[in-house]
Amino acid sequence: MMIISPGPRRLLIALVSVVAALVPFSSTHAEMSAWAENEGGRMRLVALAPDAGGKIRAALQIEPKPGWITYWKEPGNSGIPPQITIAADSGVSLDAIAYPVPKHFFNGAIEDIAYDAPVTLPLSLRAAGKGPVTIDAAAFIGICKDICIPFQANLQLKLGPAIQSYPQEEAILQAADARLPKPPSQDFDVTAHAMSPDRKTLSLDLVLPGEGKTAPDIIVTGPSGYAFTKQIGGKRDGRTFKVDISIGKLPKDYDISGKQWSVLVIDGERAMETTLAFQ
Repeated sequence: MMIISPGPRRLLIALVSVVAALVPFSSTHAEMSAWAENEGGRMRLVALAPDAGGKIRAALQIEPKPGWITYWKEPGNSGIPPQITIAADSGVSLDAIAYPVPKHFFNGAIEDIAYDAPVTLPLSLRAAGKGPVTIDAAAFIGICKDICIPFQANLQLKLGPAIQSYPQEEAILQAADARLPKPPSQDFDVTAHAMSPDRKTLSLDLVLPGEGKTAPDIIVTGPSGYAFTKQIGGKRDGRTFKVDISIGKLPKDYDISGKQWSVLVIDGERAMETTLAFQ
């Protein structure tokens, strides 16, 4: 399936939730901000002091209430991907957001790639200076049940000295890292990929870690806002799997030459994410 966000579902948007969440949630000289809350869940910022090179290990903790979901980086038919913006005058920049392995939900024609339980998104931040650090972040997520509520909050955090130990924050960040998909390995990888001349199908050859009989879950992400999950003619032979992924419509005049896409493969309890380079 080709997924373009946003889509037709959940047209009732509770904009009041955005306004209510714009109040800053700060935590002075601590490593966790206060929780920002709305009717669908809550979120907060966690961080450690910069290392000698200015790198800051941080994360956005999101806790949906039971029955609610929040979205992966390419969310599905109608979701809102997480967005995090650091104030330009804070002296802190955002290098990358990492995403733990999501779940794949189907409800009729609706397809979501999301989390239905607490999730922590690791953040790679960098401080420009050497003095005290204040993180001023605006976080914007979708949190959905029967409707999708935009949830926005300003999360502020002043970091303490690096010489202190913060075991609770360390444990949160380590647990988040453990839930990330792994890089390719000898027993779990995409060994070949090719786009059809009409750009309608992407052929994948994979080596898988188990001897299962079912097809793995495959999520291909292409241009921003596009994800592709529909498998055609998949054939599993022990640890090898050959399949075509339906690509469908791409942006008008899109040139795939020189582009890099990503693919997430979930096989049982293991997940792997890698890059697909196109010549």
